[in-house]
Amino acid sequence: MSAVHIYLVDDDEAVREALSLLLATYGMEVETFADPTTFLAHVDARQAGILLIDLRMPLVSGLQVQQKLTERGIDWPIIMITGHGDVNACRRAFKAGVSDFLSKPIDEDVLLDAIHSAKALLEARLERREAADLLASLTGREREVLDLVCQGFSSKDIAGALDISARTIDAHRANIAEKLKTSSVAEFVRLTVAASR
Repeated sequence: MSAVHIYLVDDDEAVREALSLLLATYGMEVETFADPTTFLAHVDARQAGILLIDLRMPLVSGLQVQQKLTERGIDWPIIMITGHGDVNACRRAFKAGVSDFLSKPIDEDVLLDAIHSAKALLEARLERREAADLLASLTGREREVLDLVCQGFSSKDIAGALDISARTIDAHRANIAEKLKTSSVAEFVRLTVAASR
């Protein structure tokens, strides 16, 4: 598994040490935190990762941490872990958007599968956000042109559909290529699809 950044929050020192050592052997960067308050003070939305967090901790629960992250606009995948799991806690966790829920002691293969799934989810979310940011830089007219380009229309056809000159369409296409950092129609389609996921 390629490198992935894991934030591990658990008030049990033995669990933190065991899990961080295990994950490091698979090439993952692991930052550990003994309590949610320290994690929340440290967290930086620009350093995306996967949150592996204990459900039940003194003062602030794992679900409360998730809510605080959501309030900050941070939507990283969260794997909730607990030694006291029950059906209601599990249901609440999934309703709140947790990507997985694991019971202690955690099976190594189950953990790795959960992290693999969370990593794919994180990459998809980051790709969607990047694509949406790029598309947001387009003007309304540029977005119209882009949508028609993605549907396979030529500049001449687009010019006729929008009742403007082909030269203007070419200028819009040049602006679009500059803003999206590509002139490839396939990349235009990929960005549009990624942003709409």
